[in-house]
Amino acid sequence: MLDLDHFIKALPKAELHMHLEGSLEAELMFELAGRNQIALRWPTPQALRAAYRFDHLQSFLALYYEGCGVLRTRADFCDVTLAYLYRAHQNGVIRAEMFLGPQSFTSRGVPIATVMDGIFDAIDEARAAFGISGALLVSVQRHRSEADAYALLDAVEPWRWRILGFGLGGAEAGNPPSKFQRFFDTCRQRGFRLTAHAGEEGPASYVAEAADVLRVDRIDHGNACLDDRALVQRLVQRQTPLTVCPLSNLRLKLVPSMDKHPLRGMLEAGLNVTVNSDDPAYFGGHVSDNLMQCAQGLGLTVQQIVTLARNSIRASFMTAQEIADGLAAIDACCAQYGVALQD
Repeated sequence: MLDLDHFIKALPKAELHMHLEGSLEAELMFELAGRNQIALRWPTPQALRAAYRFDHLQSFLALYYEGCGVLRTRADFCDVTLAYLYRAHQNGVIRAEMFLGPQSFTSRGVPIATVMDGIFDAIDEARAAFGISGALLVSVQRHRSEADAYALLDAVEPWRWRILGFGLGGAEAGNPPSKFQRFFDTCRQRGFRLTAHAGEEGPASYVAEAADVLRVDRIDHGNACLDDRALVQRLVQRQTPLTVCPLSNLRLKLVPSMDKHPLRGMLEAGLNVTVNSDDPAYFGGHVSDNLMQCAQGLGLTVQQIVTLARNSIRASFMTAQEIADGLAAIDACCAQYGVALQD
């Protein structure tokens, strides 16, 4: 009999929607706070974890940005990135395309080189140590201005050949994707891959703007697209990847329970969905935990789980050969566990 939990962890997969700031485990936050002589308002890591009860996205973001304050040095950014990549590797992730929003740090006086060099140190070390392929997506904060986004684009120019692409993150309310149309046009002209958060707390119209105005390669979340049948048809026709984050949606009370999550309906509608962890330290699970809880809560079949893994590899920004190798690794894993191959 198939050990589903073991199979899900072993299944090769890509993680396409996670924020390095949100992978900062409580123990590491306290370690970095001590290293940098920063006083936290929680007495212990356990007390910090007890605060992970969020009523909505904004309540989460307030704590999330507060946690960013402990990241000050190149070694700090290396440590948090390496810790995530190690856990991702343990979860069967062979490719991690990670978001980080430098504006949260440069606005506090942290030099951009400190941020970027620390992350790339960890990506190189993780590849050498355990073979995981890591890549950085620079996230622009939507509550800031488009001029601020252009300033960030200029600031990271020295690392442009190591940056995979640009994303759009932060609180959606009052900040439609179209606010950044010129910026995304510029990034596309410079050869960067593009993603945007849309349809998490925002309406279907925000998903449509991400797809049709920003013309992104992937949409992060995208849940609200189900409210617009014509939009769903366009996304299915284009096979635009949606990087869904079920445990995040649950913990932020965007769905009342896992059995009410729209993931299964999105799969059945033919949408190109993937499963990701978003902010694993705060939402109680890495990508394999998300897949396992979806399997249990939504009654997903083993074939649907394999489809989600295959979608993640295809939706990544890897080369064609790397994608082919990733799909072959999935096939080999299925054969090892006696899971019939379907596509």
